[in-house]
This record gives sequence, C-alpha cells and structure tokens, in this order.
Amino acid sequence: MGRPARDPGTDPAAHARVLTGVFDAVLSGDEHGPAPRPVVSASWQRSLAAHVDPEHRTPPVVYAEDELAAVRDAHPLAEVLPLLRGTLASIADEAMHVMLVTDAAGNVLWRDGAAKLLVRADGVGLFPGTNWSEAAIGTNAMGTTLAVDAPVQIHSAEHLVRTYHSWTCVAAPVHDPDTGAILGAVDVSGPLHTVHPALVQLVAATAQLAEHHLRVKLAIADERLRMENMGHLTRLGPAAGALVTRSGRLLAGQPYGWWPERVALPGAGPAGAGQRRRGGRRAAGRRLAAALPARPVRLAPAPPTLTLRFLGDGLPRARLDDRPLPLTLRPAEVLTALAVHPDGLTGEQLALLLYGDRGNQTTVRGEVHRLRQLIGADLLMTRPYRLAATVDSDVLAVRRALTDGRVADALAASPGLLLPRSEAPLVRGLREELAGGLRRAVLDTGDVDLLHRLAGSGVGADDLAVHDRLLELLPAGDARRGAVLAHRDRLLAG
Repeated sequence: MGRPARDPGTDPAAHARVLTGVFDAVLSGDEHGPAPRPVVSASWQRSLAAHVDPEHRTPPVVYAEDELAAVRDAHPLAEVLPLLRGTLASIADEAMHVMLVTDAAGNVLWRDGAAKLLVRADGVGLFPGTNWSEAAIGTNAMGTTLAVDAPVQIHSAEHLVRTYHSWTCVAAPVHDPDTGAILGAVDVSGPLHTVHPALVQLVAATAQLAEHHLRVKLAIADERLRMENMGHLTRLGPAAGALVTRSGRLLAGQPYGWWPERVALPGAGPAGAGQRRRGGRRAAGRRLAAALPARPVRLAPAPPTLTLRFLGDGLPRARLDDRPLPLTLRPAEVLTALAVHPDGLTGEQLALLLYGDRGNQTTVRGEVHRLRQLIGADLLMTRPYRLAATVDSDVLAVRRALTDGRVADALAASPGLLLPRSEAPLVRGLREELAGGLRRAVLDTGDVDLLHRLAGSGVGADDLAVHDRLLELLPAGDARRGAVLAHRDRLLAG
C-alpha cells in the first residue's frame, strides 16, 4: 500500500502546509521543487491527462436520488453493508469522519457519519450518487484506490482539486471472491485535523473483513449448488463431466483432476469454438438440463441477440431478442462504437471516438449508464466497455460483404447512410467508409442493375457520377432511362 501520507506524530496542519508547497511547486512547473509521493505523483498525471482542472472541479452526479435505491439493492456490497457500518460508521461518527462506499466505477452508493460533517460534505459534493473516480474529480482516496487496487491515504494538498485540501481520506478496495474483480471501495474521510495513521490499517482490515464475509457466503452457495446438482454428474456414470458456476469456476468434476479450476463457458468465444480441457482437448458446453457424457454442465444461458439497424432514414432502430429498444442518436452512436470494437473500449477511447479532442470521460460514463439501464447492465460490461450479447448489425454486415466481394449483398444491406445526423468522429468515418466503399464496388462491377439500385438508394441518390455512369450503360430503349435522366438533370440544376 506504500508509505502513508504523513509520519506518525507529525502535526496534520503543519504537514498540510508542506504538501501545499509541493502542490504549488508541481503545478507551477518548478522542476527543482519538492515532489509528491510516487502514488500521488502517478495519480496526478492520470488525473491531469483526463483534463481534471485543479482549480475548478466538482464531482459529477451520475445517480439521481430516486435511482439510488435500485442501484444499491442490486450491488454485491449491499450484502456487507451492515458489517461495514458496524465496523466503521460508529468510529466515523465519533471521530468527525464520514464513511463512504463506492462501486467499482467510483460512484458513491452509501454514506454514514457525523451529522454536522455530512452537511459540510454535501457542500463539496461528497454525497451518494456522485462519481469520485480519478477521471471525474482527480486524486482522492476512493478514486485512487480503485486505480491502483491497493489501500491509499490522501491527505490535504495531495488531492489534485484544491477544494479538498482541507480534507483527508483513506480508502481500500473490496474484491469479488469469485472472480477477483474489484467490487468497489470503502472510504473514511474527514477534516485534515482528524487524520490518524492507524486509519489506513483500520480501513484496509475492514475491506479484507468484507471480502472474507463474501467468501463465506460464496462457499455456502457453492455447497448448496453442489448438493442440488451433483445428480447430473453421477448420472453420467464413468463419462467425464463437470459442474461449474455461471462465472465458469469449477465446483465438481469427473474424473478427478481432469478439469481446470475455471472453464470458459460456451458462448464467450466464436460460435462452435468449444472449450479446452487439460491436455488441450476440447469439450462443448450444455445447459444443465441437457448434460451429456464428456461435456461440462452449463449454467449460464446463451447471450441474447442485439439487432442494430442504423443505416437508412436516420432513425436508429434496435431490438434485444424480440423486444424493441427506443433509441435516440447518442445511445445509437455508443452502440455503433461498441459494435465495431468487440474487444471493448476504455472510457478515454470511447470519449475520443464520440466527441473528438473535446471528449470527456464523465460525459461518456453518463451515456453508458443510461444505455445500461436500457439494455441491462449484464449486457454492457465495463473495464473496458463492451457488449456481452450477440450483435447483429447492418454496419458489420455491409463491412463483411464488401470485404468478401459480395457487392449485391452489401448493397441490399445498405438502404442509406449511417446515422446521417451524427457528427461523432467515429460515425462520420464509418459513414464515409461504407458509402465510399459501396460506391466504388458497384461502379467497378459495371452491372446496370446494381448501379440502378445504388442510384435509387440513400447512398447514391445524390451522386452525379453514379447517374452519369448509369446513363452510359443503360440501353437507349430501357424504360428506366427517362427517370434516371430526369433525376440527373435535377442534380445538375441543384
């Protein structure tokens, strides 16, 4: 976790003045001045790269008050909240601190502490629903502990934003015992004069206690699952099989030692790829009710299909399996970016693709949050942002057809331009790529029927070169010639 923000016995106010000197020296560009601690220096660099302004910044509100109840109920740390409150909240109240619990993105979900301090915390945005990631509000214990995945203490002017120089805070991450992923952070914050070196150990120990509680709950659930489903394995007789959790963790397998500790579930990779057992041999997954010899039992359902139709009249259309999704332009742009980047995008990358150099990760985070509410948090994953669904996209279909030389298929799948009203850099580039590629491919064929279809589509309707070429190829007696000639004349007149 690195060395603490100050040495035991040091006066907090005096140390704060020293840190203010460090802060001023670094931000003024004084290369010969004192340097902050390495963990703070690295955090400042990340925060400044995210365009956090040290002089004018407040945390963004990502959850309205009426949204918080549902978000809290669905979060795994709700299970350990009584433990956290029992361990830290009473201490925070007595010592003029506030206890905060965030999710993995740095969004504050819960807060407890001294009533007088809560009023002061409200004044600086330290309340549930706000985002305290480094990208949103710069160096702070909650955001930095999530960034470095270790307990962190940030004192006074170690905060990048000057507003929080009168505060001190300590935070530690809490991990999922199943996957090892960060679930969120637990934090204790207060006025700088309340800092105590032992807080780092206390908060870190509390986070570990919460992880232990979750691990015990997981073990109980695992045992229950084994007891309820071992019959599926025993019915396989001497054949090989395995019982795994939804995350692919092995609960039981036969023969003993034949299966890895974690199995990549079918549906996570290319269709029909199967899964590798020890020794490199493959096995296919099946749902629990259809377990077969030499196949692992599958608990996870097949991913739903997300259908995206963004080419045409400018009205984005989408369906999740059989359910229509009401989309406006901005979520359609986000889905376009994720569809063409199936391996995922960071917040910074997504901001650049949607907004260019003026992109802001906080804005992106808000758009992603709204989109997750629409399609489901389990289908729009984070870190990086990616779609956990089978994507059926007209953009991808046209791209594949052009790459394969299937010009007629590409034209059939492209009734018009991609999201014509969008000014997002990614969408503009894709729009030009698809329209230009389709135009060149059809012109190169010299096929009159394909050219006529292109000229009547949203891609070629205003393209004078397409109409000129079509008139060159149309026979003099072709019934289509008159209409094409009239449209070409209108293009010339316009």
